[in-house]
Amino acid sequence: MYLLTKESNNPLLKRASIKIKQSLKLICLFAPLLIASTLATAGPLEQAKRMHDRLAGVPGSSQVIQQMATLIEEGDAQGAAQIAMQSPSFYNITIKNWVTPWTNEEADVFAPLNDYTATVIGMVRDDVDFRQVLTGDILYIANNSAGVPAYSRTNNAHYEGLESSGADLSSVLVSTTQSSLTGIPAAATAGVMTTRGAAKSFFKDGTNRAMFRFTLMNHMCADLESFKDTSRPPDRIRQDLSRSPGGDSRIFTNSCSGCHSGMDPLAQAFAYYNYDYNVEGDPDGENGSIVYNAAGQTDPETQLRVQAKYWINSNNFPFGYVTMNDTWDNYWREGQNQTIGWSSDLPGTGSGAKSMGEELANSQTFAQCQVKKVFQNVCLRDPQDAADRSAMAQIQSEFMGNNYNIKNVFASTADYCKGE
Repeated sequence: MYLLTKESNNPLLKRASIKIKQSLKLICLFAPLLIASTLATAGPLEQAKRMHDRLAGVPGSSQVIQQMATLIEEGDAQGAAQIAMQSPSFYNITIKNWVTPWTNEEADVFAPLNDYTATVIGMVRDDVDFRQVLTGDILYIANNSAGVPAYSRTNNAHYEGLESSGADLSSVLVSTTQSSLTGIPAAATAGVMTTRGAAKSFFKDGTNRAMFRFTLMNHMCADLESFKDTSRPPDRIRQDLSRSPGGDSRIFTNSCSGCHSGMDPLAQAFAYYNYDYNVEGDPDGENGSIVYNAAGQTDPETQLRVQAKYWINSNNFPFGYVTMNDTWDNYWREGQNQTIGWSSDLPGTGSGAKSMGEELANSQTFAQCQVKKVFQNVCLRDPQDAADRSAMAQIQSEFMGNNYNIKNVFASTADYCKGE
């Protein structure tokens, strides 16, 4: 090896070294093609193993793999996928890791289990219409056999205990309602948006715009910049946003207004919500709770049901919009964001988070986003070509036509990618 890797005056050794280097280059060049060729011609057994690994996150037993391989050979790959999804690891690993980044601003996959994560896991397991992730009076907690602290409005001990115990989430989670445990009226619940976990991340401090922004990112698959449209009227932009940031009004006109003109009238749906915690004694809000000003409750500063955070920094632009209630309007139904595919069965306006969640969840983009996220999770890559896009469009159509069953999306996607 020394003679072949060091300079040598021996012509024969030099030629040998060149030949070996050329051979190594050829091996490196064609290795990916050889691997791709092997995957493309993988038989039912190899496809079953790959499908199980990707869906469950762990190798399957020889018996399970053989059952799946038999179904694949018989042309029922989705049936094989359903077998893989019976593994507890599908919920404890795959779905948990899929959901957890949605629950915090850092998109940290290692964040603790909480009611947001557990609720999505339970919805997947129980084949719940996935639109309820933004609309439902739904919450999943551990059953009495789990041996963990009871659910609390003010801390996450219930779910952290569940996670540290290594419990099988596919069996211990039971469905209940947010309104029965959190004190929020059923009409004010809005799926994961009104869980304690989401409130701690997105209602804590700020102006509640974070809840809207991260809902777009997590459930519509795009940040605000993608929805930016300066053609929309700025009449609902709040007072806290300067109309000439840095002394230059062009920045507002050509940039800021493009996002806020659509966001602010939609985020008004959250006007009655907040996350209550001890700012000085518990600055991270570990022991806080979601709060909602129901009828008859008023904020001491606004003297309305509207949370004071909606009126902060009013001197930035006194002529801006003053939030008086939780009425929202979707300005994005016109202009370039018509392509989101808003439902013609909905009016595009309403009051509160639940109806605004319905507006988002019934759009074409919401369904498309769920399919894309599953594709990335199961295929371990982004969609790349026309074949991928065609497959995703078909899966999206089936998803919407089959009561928004997200588990079937995992099965169909695993079928599509099983040969990779």
